[in-house]
Amino acid sequence: MTIAAPRPTLARRLSSTLSTHPRVRLALLITAPVAWMAIVYIVALVLLLVTAFWSVDSFTGQITTEFTWDNIVEVVTGALYQTVTLRTVGVALLVTIVDVVIAVPVAFFMAKVASARWERILIVLVLLPLWASYLVKAYAWRSVLSQEGILQWLLTPFGLETPGYGLTAVVITLAYLWLPYVILPIHAGFSRVPDSMLEASGDLGAKSWATLRLVVLPLVWPSIIAGTIFSFSLSLGDYITVNIVGGANQMLGNLVYTNVGAANNLPLASAIALIPIVIIFGYLALVRRTGALNNL
Repeated sequence: MTIAAPRPTLARRLSSTLSTHPRVRLALLITAPVAWMAIVYIVALVLLLVTAFWSVDSFTGQITTEFTWDNIVEVVTGALYQTVTLRTVGVALLVTIVDVVIAVPVAFFMAKVASARWERILIVLVLLPLWASYLVKAYAWRSVLSQEGILQWLLTPFGLETPGYGLTAVVITLAYLWLPYVILPIHAGFSRVPDSMLEASGDLGAKSWATLRLVVLPLVWPSIIAGTIFSFSLSLGDYITVNIVGGANQMLGNLVYTNVGAANNLPLASAIALIPIVIIFGYLALVRRTGALNNL
C-alpha cells in the first residue's frame, strides 16, 4: 500500500518560491521602505511645491488654493530674500570650509597614524557629541561666546575679545555641530587607501607632502565631497542656531519659521523653502560626477 506524501503547506510553498526567485524576495524586502519614503518624503515635497503657488486671503487670513506666481516672483525679486539667500549660502560655505580643514588631518591621523585601539577610541570621541542634545550644545556655545563667557576670560590677557553674538558665532557653532558628519566619511575614505601605495610613493622618492597631494588626495577626494554635502546642506536649512547665537542676523530657515508662525503665511514660507531645496539639488548635480554620492 502506497502512502501519499503530505501536500506542502502554504508557508513551505511560499518559502520555496522566494528561495528560487531572488528578485521577488528583494522586491518584497524593499517595498515597505520605498513606500514609506515615497509617502513621507516625496509626497510631502510635492505638497510643499504645490503650496508655494497658493496665496493667503488678506481679509480672512485663509489659504486660497488658486494658482498664482506671486510668491515665487516675490521671493526671486525681493531684495530681502536675495540678501538672506547670499548670507545663508555664505555661512554654509564657511562652515563647510572650516569643517573640512579640521576633518582632513583628524581623519588622516585616525586612519593612518593611530593604532587600531586608538582609532576606535577616537571614533567614539568623534561620535560622543552626537549623544548630547542639539539645543544643549547650541546654548553651551552661546554661554562660551558671550561677553561674560570663558572665551572672553581666556582672551582678555591678550587684549582680544570674544566674537559674541553674530554670524561669526553662527559659523563657529554650526561647524562644531556638523564636524562629526564630515570626519566620518573622510575617515572612511582614508581607510580605503592601501598602505602599500603610501609605501610605494615613499620608495620612489616622493616626500610626505607630495604623497598626500598626488596619491592620497585624489583617492579621498570623493569622500571629502561627501562630507561637505552634510555640512553644507545642514547649515543651509538651520534656523535654531541662528536664533540662539546669531543675534539679529537671519537666514532662510528663520524666514520660513517666521512666515509659518508669526505671519501665518504658509504659501510664502513654502516658496522660501524652495530656495535651499533648489540650491541643494544644484549642489548634488555638481558633485555627482565626482563619485561622492557613492561614499554616503
